[in-house]
Amino acid sequence: MSTPSDTHTQAGDATARLDAPAATASLDSWLAAHEGKELLRFITCGNVDDGKSTLIGRLLLETDSIPVDVLEAVARDSKVRGTRGEETDLAFLTDGLKAEREQGITIDVAYRTFSTDRRRFILADAPGHEQYTRNMATGASTAELAIILIDARYGVTTQTRRHTAITRLLGIRQTIVAINKMDLVGFSQARFDEVKAAFEAFATKLPPSNVAFVPIVATDGDSVVARGARMPWYGGPSVLELLETLPVDAGTNHVDFRFPVQLALRPNESFRGLAGSVASGEVRVGDPILALPSGRTSRVARITTIDRDLSSARVPMATTIVLEDDIDCARGDMLVRPDQRPTLSTRFTANLVWMSDAPLVPGREYLIRHATLETPATIVRVVHRLDIESLETTPGPTLRLNEIGLVEVRTSRPIAIDPYEKNRATGSFVVIDRISAGTLGGGMVVASDVGHWDDPAESHLTPTASSVTLDERRARLGQRPATIVLMGLSGSGKSSVARAVERLLFERGNTAIVLDGAAVRTGLSRDLGFTAADRSENLRRSMELARLMNDAGLIVVGAFSAPQAETRDRCRELVGKDRFFLVHVDAPLEHCRTRDPSGLYRDAALGKVRDVPGLDAPFERPTNADLVVRSDQLSVAACAERVVALLRERGIVE
Repeated sequence: MSTPSDTHTQAGDATARLDAPAATASLDSWLAAHEGKELLRFITCGNVDDGKSTLIGRLLLETDSIPVDVLEAVARDSKVRGTRGEETDLAFLTDGLKAEREQGITIDVAYRTFSTDRRRFILADAPGHEQYTRNMATGASTAELAIILIDARYGVTTQTRRHTAITRLLGIRQTIVAINKMDLVGFSQARFDEVKAAFEAFATKLPPSNVAFVPIVATDGDSVVARGARMPWYGGPSVLELLETLPVDAGTNHVDFRFPVQLALRPNESFRGLAGSVASGEVRVGDPILALPSGRTSRVARITTIDRDLSSARVPMATTIVLEDDIDCARGDMLVRPDQRPTLSTRFTANLVWMSDAPLVPGREYLIRHATLETPATIVRVVHRLDIESLETTPGPTLRLNEIGLVEVRTSRPIAIDPYEKNRATGSFVVIDRISAGTLGGGMVVASDVGHWDDPAESHLTPTASSVTLDERRARLGQRPATIVLMGLSGSGKSSVARAVERLLFERGNTAIVLDGAAVRTGLSRDLGFTAADRSENLRRSMELARLMNDAGLIVVGAFSAPQAETRDRCRELVGKDRFFLVHVDAPLEHCRTRDPSGLYRDAALGKVRDVPGLDAPFERPTNADLVVRSDQLSVAACAERVVALLRERGIVE
């Protein structure tokens, strides 16, 4: 590796290196020479003309990674185009398309490999123009580290924010912020600190990342490979030093075994194998295996490749797995370990980067490509859009080109998913147009936020029917079973109303029980937090319990925030439309803040809690409530009377 001490004196004189050792060996020879080195995949991104391609060119040049003939061609093109006078324009090393060189912009993602004594690298030079954001997102999807280029003159721009947001949403947790063109701001430390502060203020609202800031001059090489003398105030590592030392493989899940089946092989009657690539984790001969979505189980009999059998296979190996049992399994299915199950669901939420000129249409049927599975799917709704400037979320009915938003997805068949933060391989998907087959968007699963609402995988469990009929229970108890869910903002008084309803029914001789969301969380749902997914799962568990109580003839009165319309609809489906009643205990947010019986709003204001419905999490007012009571205008007793009156009207109690 070449590390000149005064790189800026060699600015652009790349032609002087035409006699330097060139990477002319075959790919096999190159791989053999560097076998055993760590591999780091990284992407460079930022605004147009921030210097991404030049930075990469400088890295390739200084690590002797440019074949002589390529360097000669770049030198000729530089003189023809005249972009840097008589000097060689290093950007041409990655701007490989003729249209890119003519326009002076990167259009497609340019992939290059190079090596140092410590590591091997696969780099992706991403387009900076807003029009090609989809290309940038594609390049970032496999990267473990991102270099964000910022022009020191202009600082943090909209495209800087967009690219940073995308890399964070794509799970990249290592970031180098290279503040370029420091020579054009007089190598000012004050300007460097100003840009750094602006970036930090913006990035605090994004998922966390390990960030290093480096002032550079890509054209001359200052702080790219070696630390130049023109910025003595910077004592940190160069870009290449960071690339060689920051942790690698941060985005790969080596624990949870996931094997998307690509093809079922049966060349003869004595062999049946399932071919594919290990997406995450590791599998060994003899390991128990669960096939999804069927739920069938077996064990690994063989792990084989085209030339030999293996005792194990790990990410990202391509192999064929032979199971002890001949279970039905085809392309799109997934093999996992029974103790490492993903979520099997037809509904989930995801961050979606929309990449089409035509806006997203909620309710329209698209195709989802997830691992090896392709299935029809619908984007049910856009929960919110991300404002790239402020990073605040705003409601919106759709997503347009390059917009990012949280969406709810419903697929035609169950798919095995993990949160993207946990497993990139099974947490990502692509939205495809059914007619043109063009890519419309890229998604990152946040959660199966309807919990385990969907039918469980096939098993040998068979519920037994009760020997006591519903009519017998009704005659004994003098009531019909029902579940009444009182929903509303925290502090609206729904728990107080629920207890008052319980007392009124008891005094009437009815048998009722209260399921309070807060009480359920101290026992049945003590393992859950307060994300949208956890709230949904808490409600699902409670409704499963309510259904069992209804089957016993009881009246269940529940008190839950239940902020999501989709989840409330699933509650109605689960319990039964003739048994389920939704009551909105309605009160203005300011009224709830004033009451604040649990101190939730106080702690939210102090930044101690997040995901509070009505504050920093969505609260969807119901449009199909069976009853609305204004708890800020009525007493608790009056609200309870109206609920009991509803039960009388519907024939639940006499």
